[in-house]
Amino acid sequence: MEFGVFDHLDASGRPLHLYYEDRLRLIELFDRSGFRSYHVAEHHSTPLGMAPSPTVFLSAVASRTKQLRFGPLVFALPLYHPLRLVQEICMVDQMSAGRLEIGFGRGASPIEASYFGNDHAEAEETYRDSLDLILSAMADGKMDGRGTFDDYPDVPLLVEPFQKPHPPLWYGVHSTESADRAARMGSNIVSLDTAEETKTFADRFREVWNQLHGETKPLPLIGLGLFVFVAEDDETALRIARRAYPVWYESFMWLFHRHNLPLPRHQRPAEFDGMAAQGRAIAGSPETVTAFLEERLAASTVSYLVGQHVFGDQTPEEATRSVELFASDVMPRIRAKFP
Repeated sequence: MEFGVFDHLDASGRPLHLYYEDRLRLIELFDRSGFRSYHVAEHHSTPLGMAPSPTVFLSAVASRTKQLRFGPLVFALPLYHPLRLVQEICMVDQMSAGRLEIGFGRGASPIEASYFGNDHAEAEETYRDSLDLILSAMADGKMDGRGTFDDYPDVPLLVEPFQKPHPPLWYGVHSTESADRAARMGSNIVSLDTAEETKTFADRFREVWNQLHGETKPLPLIGLGLFVFVAEDDETALRIARRAYPVWYESFMWLFHRHNLPLPRHQRPAEFDGMAAQGRAIAGSPETVTAFLEERLAASTVSYLVGQHVFGDQTPEEATRSVELFASDVMPRIRAKFP
């Protein structure tokens, strides 16, 4: 079992310059505490994501950490020129000496796409075209711009990725079809759905992977994302999580309320207890959190726990103490249970 972090970098109410510094210090703690990876979301013009340029933020992460791997989950490819993005990917991979991991997607929000003048109906085709260009460019050292920009057949990169042919890939899955596609891409996966739903994705992923590779290649990581908050006792943990989560939820819903649009496809309960009742969140003492996670991980059959450890209006002190307790009192027990 490996441990990672998923972070929306949602607004907390702190002044932004202090907010970034607080988060970078917390990421330094992830680095010291034995987490494998840190994954940051990409969102635009919404308090759900205060890192609208993931590569800018991850450049700071690269300079503040030594072992931690990190990357976007995911780059919203229709919002990028592929040449600009592949150069930034190569730079951050080199700056971190090969600790970058890259997730790509079409983008989850039609509203955010419209701010860029994009038609979300075309997002899937744009995503696939850009992904092919970017991966080929990293492998070949040049980008084929025919049909994309000024009809140049071989635009030289000059900057190349540290990891060859490219950094490891990540994909967010919500269905067996997306799990199938990710296995064929050779990508690691993360599910933010329930453990039971995730098991169906994981089963399909392993099935396709084994059909393609048998035992010739190690299986990529299969991850489950959960809200996790730890305190010395259940009462304290629940009090903080019940206060902080609705702040995150308001950020999650902010664009939909602003534009008076129907609820998002992948909805979340408005209260922390609702998430916990679905098995998608836990707040409690180390003993309570450990017992919950052991059951959820067994039900999901994953190999990678991705905790959303900081959300809403948690104070830096609350977030730091939660991560410290998780690393010292929860992670060792989970590792012993799932070696």
